[in-house]
Amino acid sequence: MASDFTDVCEPAQARSGMRESSSGKASRATADSGALERKTVRSGFAYDINGGGGSTESFERARRLKEELGSAPVTGIEDRVAYRVVKRAFDIVFSAAVLVVFCWLFAIISILIKVDDPKGPVFFSQERVGKDGRTFRMLKFRSMCVDAEDKLAELRELNEKTGPVFKIAEDPRITRVGKWLRKLSLDELPQFINVLRSDMSIVGPRPALPAEVATYDDYQRQRLLVKPGMTCYWQTRRNRDSITFDEWVDLDLLYIKKCSAWSDLKLIIQTVGVVLTAQGS
Repeated sequence: MASDFTDVCEPAQARSGMRESSSGKASRATADSGALERKTVRSGFAYDINGGGGSTESFERARRLKEELGSAPVTGIEDRVAYRVVKRAFDIVFSAAVLVVFCWLFAIISILIKVDDPKGPVFFSQERVGKDGRTFRMLKFRSMCVDAEDKLAELRELNEKTGPVFKIAEDPRITRVGKWLRKLSLDELPQFINVLRSDMSIVGPRPALPAEVATYDDYQRQRLLVKPGMTCYWQTRRNRDSITFDEWVDLDLLYIKKCSAWSDLKLIIQTVGVVLTAQGS
């Protein structure tokens, strides 16, 4: 864990701290040099995301990932007005079509959830953080017991993910129907309602919890530059369970930098493949 010094250090302050360290005027800055280096690496890549440069460890890792994922054209976020219009139009049409065509599936899933656990609601609504830090209520089919949130504290020490994200392979809070829903990613279907409401997009970084966002540094906070999505690079990778939180963020920022209608379409197709092969969470 980074020290208090690096926790409150802004990029400019980090540079100042490094200068003091090199001149021997700040012994504590020297002690924290490893943590500062990590912060500076992140800041360097953050600058590159916005169009700058920098040959840092984080940038090199992201560059290798970018080569692996493809080479779509890269432009500034502010210059992609046409892309945003097309993306929103597609979100509306596609989401409306899914909700109409699969209304029968919604009905079947709702019945199964109530039969399996009559005491709880069909839908699970949870506050998430969207674009520019705005919060919204994200919808899912309920796949856990009613008191799942209350039991979270008891399971924290079993967390298998790095960073603020919580996930364990055999979560005892998941219901029998919930295991099936998650395996096929069907618990995510109600999020098409969030897409119609413009809370989310079909493709984009997964929406985080407010408590998770509260721990973000400046680099990680760039995930909030775009609308969160139902699918992203992380969800289409076969080794996603072994990906660290830092690598997850790198993938999200790569998407933000290179997103296009073509890359969105490829991600949707890849996601369908993941769902059909039952590789869901």
